[in-house]
Amino acid sequence: MAFSMYSKIPMPRFVWKSEDMKYHLCFFPWIGALIGVLEAVWYQMSCPWQTPFLTLCVMAAIPLLVTGGFHVDGFLDTCDALHSYQSMEKKREILKDPHIGAFAVLSLLTALLLGMGFLSVISEPKAILAFAFSFFLSRCLSGLSVVLWKSAHDGMLQTSALTADKKCVAVVLAVQLLIGNVALLSLTGWYGLVALGCLLGSFLYYRWMSNKQFGGITGDLAGYFVTTSELAVVIGLGVLSLV
Repeated sequence: MAFSMYSKIPMPRFVWKSEDMKYHLCFFPWIGALIGVLEAVWYQMSCPWQTPFLTLCVMAAIPLLVTGGFHVDGFLDTCDALHSYQSMEKKREILKDPHIGAFAVLSLLTALLLGMGFLSVISEPKAILAFAFSFFLSRCLSGLSVVLWKSAHDGMLQTSALTADKKCVAVVLAVQLLIGNVALLSLTGWYGLVALGCLLGSFLYYRWMSNKQFGGITGDLAGYFVTTSELAVVIGLGVLSLV
């Protein structure tokens, strides 16, 4: 169910019931784990070819291909809402609007340029590994926000929160987050510390922004967090690689 909802990977179809959704968020981070594995494998495969631009383009495309742009859609809607500078209610309405505006397009273009630019200077194996870990860890944090934080309005996120066994899901995600952090720091050293700092900084901003601007989190805001936190990791690792 988690892979059916949050990825484009073909999965067996069945009729969902509310009791089936109790634990699906426990497996949400494993979509990120798959993305991270694909990123690391592609990077290793492409190194002998000496085609850096192709390598960067495919690395940027892998998350979109796996998720179908699920989280980027939330990023676009959130950017439109934030740049409207309207009231909280109006911003919530913009989140529900299926159309995108100029600010969404400009924000995505900026994120893409920054991501590919800083990714181009990351070459150390440990830095690439830290980048790969970020997809798993960002989804651990996102899942925790869904079951622990206040939802701003009805939608798929609130449905996931209401149908989930919150205590069980929170414990499982917290354990996965802890194990992921230990593995990250053990395997990547300073690169892992920088990646973790970027993720936590993004998480704290997500908490503050969602409450201040929208009165709680939504599915779009969760997608915004996943997208921006992974971008923050790329920028942080890129800066460290340049120092």
